[in-house]
Amino acid sequence: MTSGQAVPQGDPRSNGTPVEVFRVFLKLGLTSFGGPIAHLGYFRDELVTRRKWIDEAGYADLVALCQFLPGPASSQTGFALGLLRGGPLGALAAWAAFTLPSALLLVLFAFGATAFAGPVGLGLVHGLKVVAVAVVAQAVWGMARTLAPDRARASIALAAVLIVVFAGGSMGQIAAIVIGGLAGLWACHGEPAPMAGHLQFRVPKSVGLGALAVFALLLVLLPLAASLSQGVALFDAFYRSGSLVFGGGHVVLPLLQAEVVPQGWIGNDAFLAGYGAAQAVPGPLFSFAAYLGAVAGPAPNGFLGAAIALVAIFVPGFLLLIGALPFWDAFRSRLPAQAAMRGANAAVVGILGAALYDPVWQSAILTPQDFALALTAFLLLTVWKAAPWIVVVLTAAGGVALSLI
Repeated sequence: MTSGQAVPQGDPRSNGTPVEVFRVFLKLGLTSFGGPIAHLGYFRDELVTRRKWIDEAGYADLVALCQFLPGPASSQTGFALGLLRGGPLGALAAWAAFTLPSALLLVLFAFGATAFAGPVGLGLVHGLKVVAVAVVAQAVWGMARTLAPDRARASIALAAVLIVVFAGGSMGQIAAIVIGGLAGLWACHGEPAPMAGHLQFRVPKSVGLGALAVFALLLVLLPLAASLSQGVALFDAFYRSGSLVFGGGHVVLPLLQAEVVPQGWIGNDAFLAGYGAAQAVPGPLFSFAAYLGAVAGPAPNGFLGAAIALVAIFVPGFLLLIGALPFWDAFRSRLPAQAAMRGANAAVVGILGAALYDPVWQSAILTPQDFALALTAFLLLTVWKAAPWIVVVLTAAGGVALSLI
């Protein structure tokens, strides 16, 4: 068997069922705290080391593909592993089991958020907004060191900040990513990316091309159909956000904020409070979409709005993954593709850096005490390496304490 390829029919490792996949990923969905990089570590321990669903080289190659594509890298990796073990139903089972626990917790938080009144409730919500500052600052710091470590990529990140600041909105963010990719073709040539092995899932090229065609059609047609109903507009907003998330789940913050806050579907305070709450639950950060769909107005909202938003934000990443699987080995060896992605990823750092100031910092840091609380949370995350959910709990308690002083 070629290193890293899907195991053939008849091999014991390919005889899984969707029920088995659901059970394994439900455990991961209930216990996987710490963000996408931590999730990939949990997957490796459970599915490569313990259960041997795929070998080390194959897993490394799969992770490289999912980090290259737009979308939630850890969820795409889980989807692909479910596909490998249990076929198409196994892929859906992996996504549902890994995603639904955090999505349900955030929907419950959305239903209870309106009950937060008085000093304690307002302090709790403000504490969640403050912790968002620390989390996004940590993401910007870590991504800058990884994705913009040299002059060329740092310059692309700075250019992205300027584009977003002066252009504004989702169009400015899209322009920053496109220009970053084009600049990468010119300025980001380097050593070829390492290739772990061959990644050969049983996805025919015709299916891959069909998935890419569906992705492109939805990306073009949904904005044209958004005026038909609020439900279509909601699906369109989250689909476009999910289509542009390069470089990690935190990048979805500015994209979603540009889609739902200016439209008046949700207030900025409620948006940031939900983002803070999303740091305290296990599973993918994209589950934040369920919270936004639940609190958005006008209808559909509640459980229906949560379901629409949750499906819409994940669909583009999964379509791109299915489309890329048959062609990945040939595509990843092309140096221009690697250079363009270096530039696009550097632009993402700039987009997230701009979001750190507006809306995150401006909405949360109102007093010197808020700054001290955010700095404490940032140091707990970066220096003390505290678990994110612990930092969320402590910062929310700090927000309550400040409100009572």
